[in-house]
Amino acid sequence: MNYKITTLPGDGIGPEVVYEATKVLDIIANKYDHTFNFQERLMGGCSIDKYGTSLTDETLADCKDSDAVLLGAVGGPKWDNPEAKDRPERGLLALRKGLGVFANLRPVKVHPSLINSSPLKPEKLKDVDILVIRELTGGLYFGQPKMREMRDGKQYAVDTLEYFDYEIQRIIQLAFELAKDRKKKVTSVDKANVLESSRLWRQIASNLGTANPDIQLEHTLVDTASMKLITSPASFDVIVTENMFGDILTDEASVLAGSMGMLPSASLAESTSRSDKEARVGLYEPIHGSAPDIAGQGIANPIGTILSCALMLRYSLKLEFEAQAIENAVDAVISSGAKTLDLGGKLTTRQMADEIIKNL
Repeated sequence: MNYKITTLPGDGIGPEVVYEATKVLDIIANKYDHTFNFQERLMGGCSIDKYGTSLTDETLADCKDSDAVLLGAVGGPKWDNPEAKDRPERGLLALRKGLGVFANLRPVKVHPSLINSSPLKPEKLKDVDILVIRELTGGLYFGQPKMREMRDGKQYAVDTLEYFDYEIQRIIQLAFELAKDRKKKVTSVDKANVLESSRLWRQIASNLGTANPDIQLEHTLVDTASMKLITSPASFDVIVTENMFGDILTDEASVLAGSMGMLPSASLAESTSRSDKEARVGLYEPIHGSAPDIAGQGIANPIGTILSCALMLRYSLKLEFEAQAIENAVDAVISSGAKTLDLGGKLTTRQMADEIIKNL
């Protein structure tokens, strides 16, 4: 089979980890008789420098014409001016909107060999295996009005938290679908004691819970959820929540795994049918940032990006066996004690990727 994959290495350590991840995909292609046609494009700060915009129309069109998109990371101090008309993160939001992705999946699994890499006590981390599903199209990031102006001689800023019922419906329905192949438990996270949007969220979640009686549904306020992620993380299975809550909670959850460099993510569009068996357009990226402080040193952890490729194979290319091959290889390498600097080891970015390739 032939597949077209657009790579957006981006800024900072992005190009380093994407390069190693494509090496892994090349091995998968050769081993299982596939052809991955990669086309590299600019997005983020590097695109601002060359084209004056964080995401060109041409790059977006190429991404939309692909079977999947692999992103490294965007941003850095060079482009952090809050007064700038365009910033790297704006390109990421525009890419998500352009691709129509609405669900960000972030699996958080604590490997036994890395329990001591987390600041939490080992007994808190036993059997932690969480899938966080973050809504991507609504909430504060996209709500209108969004503005800053002078009022009565004072600076005034406003962001709007807004959701339509269909946006909430589809993300929570996806959570129920994915929970069926796990421990059959969904935790819906909101702030229904304060926010009207959260009260709508909870109402729709409750209705879907009634329609899915085989799945245990619990409602949890976001502040309680943030506490339980530290005090009893193994109590969670699938967590589903709105855009900003998900952004914050997933970064908090990364601490459980020992390093942000370990965690992948998949941002999915709606499938061509209501069945999850259909391929979904997807944007795949590690959850870490561009880490400009270590860029160019060859010490970044590539595992999050490589595992993002496994998610790409699973959700967009429907190559489950190949996805498991990558995940098994990563598990084998971690079990052997191999670690990059962020995990307390000494392996370089390339050495870690090479170890994973040896285990494919």
